[in-house]
Amino acid sequence: MRRAVLVLLVIRSLLVATSAFALDRPTYLGPKPPPSPRRIVTLAPSLTETVIALGAGDRLVGVSRFDDLPEVAKLARVGGFVDPSVEAVISLKPQLVLVQPSPGNRQPVEKMAELGAPVLALPMHNIAEVLRSMREIGAALGLSDRAERLVQELERTRQSVRARARAQKPLRVLFVYGFEPLVVAGPGSFADELLKDAGAINAADKADSAYSVYSAENAVRSRADVVINAAEDDAAAEKFSRLAGLKQARWVKLPSKDLLHPGPGLHKGLEEIFALLYPGAGTAPVAR
Repeated sequence: MRRAVLVLLVIRSLLVATSAFALDRPTYLGPKPPPSPRRIVTLAPSLTETVIALGAGDRLVGVSRFDDLPEVAKLARVGGFVDPSVEAVISLKPQLVLVQPSPGNRQPVEKMAELGAPVLALPMHNIAEVLRSMREIGAALGLSDRAERLVQELERTRQSVRARARAQKPLRVLFVYGFEPLVVAGPGSFADELLKDAGAINAADKADSAYSVYSAENAVRSRADVVINAAEDDAAAEKFSRLAGLKQARWVKLPSKDLLHPGPGLHKGLEEIFALLYPGAGTAPVAR
């Protein structure tokens, strides 16, 4: 349930009209952070996962209420993606606050910076932004070499999956984030890019945005061979799966959160997509 709430909050934030805080590049706000900051607060699970993947989990002092990794179980919670608590963050005396910017969290994040917290805002809507953000976090933490290894791991996985996908018949895939409202991965989302890596055709390729509110009629007309269900509303999924035009599709559920968090776990998420779409195709060869 926590995953469903987080996904819907993020989607609703992304659907808000763009504003000056909908940044298109990593941006520092407030005072300059010290080199290799030791007290870090993250305001989204993807950012927490990146810090941990870089080997800097011991520097975390606060995370969002949606973070559920065992490594952060005992850390302070500082609110959500769109409603972080300024007071909770400032009380932790962070040397760096990592945030995914959105119109929904602009006011509290700018207030943190105004009150003296060094903030690094990192847009992570597509693969290019994810890779750039991982490098930027690595540089901010004095761990650029480790960040580059994470980047290369994702790039190698993309190349491997693309090579295996060439031997498969392309499938039309509808990637559903939520059912009420019906929100799908449209062009420009990182899920759309990874579907293409896996040799799939995005059945919502005519959607008007990366995270598009879709009508049931459009979903039916999408002619999906496979529906990937990333939501947790089983009753709504069952209702949609009975619609003409969707009931003939193969419905599958994501086995993990790796494809929902734009960060270092995307390489695992991509392997999961490929395995879901082509269950008889095998896995990546073991490196020697």
